[in-house]
Amino acid sequence: MAGDDVTQTLAVIGPRLRAVRERRGVTLADVSCATGISTSTLSRIETGRRKPTLEVVLQLAKEYGVPLDELVGTAPAPAAEPRSTAPHRFSDGKAVLPLTQYVGGLHAHKHVLPAVEEPPGRPRQVSHEGYEWLYVLYGRLWLALGNQDLVLAAGDFVEFDTRIPHGVANAGSAGPVEYLIMFGPQGERLQPRTPPAAGRGTGDRKAAE
Repeated sequence: MAGDDVTQTLAVIGPRLRAVRERRGVTLADVSCATGISTSTLSRIETGRRKPTLEVVLQLAKEYGVPLDELVGTAPAPAAEPRSTAPHRFSDGKAVLPLTQYVGGLHAHKHVLPAVEEPPGRPRQVSHEGYEWLYVLYGRLWLALGNQDLVLAAGDFVEFDTRIPHGVANAGSAGPVEYLIMFGPQGERLQPRTPPAAGRGTGDRKAAE
């Protein structure tokens, strides 16, 4: 392969990796947890600021479940949309189900952590740009957030800046843990709205304003 061909191939790997990841509805933090590759390295590869090694490309191709030629060969780059709504399963047993189309801004996923026989060691933490809202549907979730260790039960909700090191794990042996995540870029925040109190009319609202 000529030098120009090598350069061209390396230039398209980043966008192809990002397209595959977005098609599966997973974040850089999810991929980092599953592969051990730092989020900063993954981000630099996707944006073309860092050339990936063959080892990294092979590892990501295996994690995403795509043939190598889809990333570096002549196969066309996968489109970010539409994507399958089937859950994506990671090597550690974690399953992620996209709930929204990944088109930038806020997006949501359902995560399922498999049952464990005994609580694991403290979750591995990662940090990256963004803001996250997490709601536990079932089970007990261990959230290591900075220096804090929180055990969240069904119905518990937490929000945090993802630049704070964070990681999650199944906190007990009663069964799997299911939780929802809404994630947005840094500065992208939920806008809570509450209905007016019962009995207050339009005039009352205008007077209050």
